[in-house]
Amino acid sequence: MKAILSRRRLAAALATALVVVAVTAPQARAEFPEKPVKLVVPFAPGGPTDALARHLGEALRARLGQPVIVDNRGGAGGNIGAEVVATAPADGYTLLFGTSGPLAINVSLFPKLGYDPIRSFEPVIMIGNLPNVLAVNPTVPAKTVAELVAYAKSGKAKLAFASSGNGASSHLAGIMFNAATGTDIVHVPYRGTGPALNDLLAGQVQMTFTDVLTAQPHIQSGALRAIGVTTAVRSAALPDVPTLAEQGLKGFDVSVFFGIVAPKGTPADIVARLNKAFADVLADPAIKAVLAGQGIIPAPSTDPAYLGRFMAEEIPKWRDVIKAAGVELN
Repeated sequence: MKAILSRRRLAAALATALVVVAVTAPQARAEFPEKPVKLVVPFAPGGPTDALARHLGEALRARLGQPVIVDNRGGAGGNIGAEVVATAPADGYTLLFGTSGPLAINVSLFPKLGYDPIRSFEPVIMIGNLPNVLAVNPTVPAKTVAELVAYAKSGKAKLAFASSGNGASSHLAGIMFNAATGTDIVHVPYRGTGPALNDLLAGQVQMTFTDVLTAQPHIQSGALRAIGVTTAVRSAALPDVPTLAEQGLKGFDVSVFFGIVAPKGTPADIVARLNKAFADVLADPAIKAVLAGQGIIPAPSTDPAYLGRFMAEEIPKWRDVIKAAGVELN
């Protein structure tokens, strides 16, 4: 009898020990991802950033084995969406489809941000750059930078350039142009690219520095005239349009960059998984054709560290431009 009780006590003790081990032992993390991934676009639906995010999101589904849901969180120049991601759990399920504004420019424009572009995020991958193009209404009698500068300084007409808003790359490009050429072309801010373009087409303003994707159909139709693209190399979407640097504005390089970031502290293996999925998508010939058609210049590297270095270099560049212009937003 005593032997039977001893065996029962031993069995009970072993069972208890196994339960304790099962509860306290570290659980192996399931393979990422187990559920849909959210891709936060910090702008309203319908713009170039939103369109690009949706193209990539759809293609990522096959690589990740889960849906990629685009979540538009527009406002404050991209800051609202960026803060959503910066404060999200660092588990890889919430990503930011970031651009120059929230990832490089806004930190120098706004006195208070709810995030830091370097300290709040883990770089995942840089997608590429979307060049801006200096375009004028055809009533402006200029076809080159030299002719435009001469016309602006002649006093024959007061020129104004439209932007998609204070602090946007289209605004800062105009500031850089004035500084580089000694002109005093007036800035007229709008609430978005659409309204700015409408007034440019109507002749209410004479010029703009807008993205190639938006301007391309109007340039091709003759409704706008392209003076030059603002990147260091020509745009594949407008191969016959010279750069501003080619026309004498050495070092003039303004574009919108796109990069994917995750909340700070996201595990390295999850960042690597996401990076590989995005890199595979970007290498797909069909996606490459889509990007080329939108005028996007692919990034020279898919390494997460490249995006981190690029952001670190862009921030002081824009800080100097903003400080020189005395621009600050609330």
